[in-house]
Amino acid sequence: MSTSPSDITADSDFLRACRGEPTSRVPVWFMRQAGRHLPEYLRIREGVAMLDSCFSTDLVVEITMQPVRRYGVDAAIFFSDIVVPLKAIGVDLDIVPGTGPVIADPIRRRGQLEQLRRLEPDDVESIAAAARALVGELGATPLIGFAGAPFTLASYLVEGGPSRDHRITKQLMYSQTGLWNDLLERLSHIAADFLRIQVEAGASAVQLFDSWAGTLSPSDYETYVAPHSRRVLESVADLGVPRIHFGVGTGELLDQMGDVGADVVGVDWRVPLDRAIEKVGPGRSVQGNLDPTLLFAPADVLHTKAAAAIERGRSARGHVFNLGHGVLPQTDPDAVKGLVDFVHGYERV
Repeated sequence: MSTSPSDITADSDFLRACRGEPTSRVPVWFMRQAGRHLPEYLRIREGVAMLDSCFSTDLVVEITMQPVRRYGVDAAIFFSDIVVPLKAIGVDLDIVPGTGPVIADPIRRRGQLEQLRRLEPDDVESIAAAARALVGELGATPLIGFAGAPFTLASYLVEGGPSRDHRITKQLMYSQTGLWNDLLERLSHIAADFLRIQVEAGASAVQLFDSWAGTLSPSDYETYVAPHSRRVLESVADLGVPRIHFGVGTGELLDQMGDVGADVVGVDWRVPLDRAIEKVGPGRSVQGNLDPTLLFAPADVLHTKAAAAIERGRSARGHVFNLGHGVLPQTDPDAVKGLVDFVHGYERV
């Protein structure tokens, strides 16, 4: 009988921590571990547009594997972007260097919703092929699939690109609630479809990124956002893989972000991990939460702060060490490698 990728990865420290089971060491991976801080990434991406790289099976495999080879992290994060499924269904958008996702025709009217159809497997076959190839290369190292949460996707679509204050987004949310809910319902189905396709191709866990949820008050999150994020996470519950939910600046929302269906709640660096654990509650694991800028600090400072995060994480059901956001482009890869080695060796210190 052949062994499936999920069988091979099931006993990994990463998945055990996600499930709240004992681990042999603290597992560690980093958001944006595959990307601009790696010289091998810059070489392979030279002259290739971001979205083109996201739809290239060979490039996705190579870029996803680069930090696994270099650092020995406990999980790989699928190389993609949260707007990829929108591009795949035909939304006119681009990822502009130095800016981010830019939408050609921002969504402000009901008639524009028709373009947001369900994602079909054929739309992202090159991406599914990359996931299948990756699980073969990764062996016992789990692959994390991911998608953008409905609120964050909606913000890009409504604003037309990144926004500091999300003014237009909130204006639509408050003044046209019916349109808002219909928009987020469509986006929730697209996000759920993208997660399902990645898991069916072999991903062992999924992460839902709600990058801009921290701009919301708890009451607004509960009213305008939580039902749609819940739809995403509940729609993949039958797949039996851990579901991680992460947002930036979401210290006041951690319990709510767990309640929408997360098995693991990601915590940014602004909230001490022990306080975050109290807010999340005993039934979920946590992920995080070192300040990414500490990778620019002297090694003794970095290690002291990392040790503090590990110690605070002991009170959680399970703890996956990570940064409180992504690896910054200017980060020295040697500092990242040193941090991985420190976390892996911490129990022996």
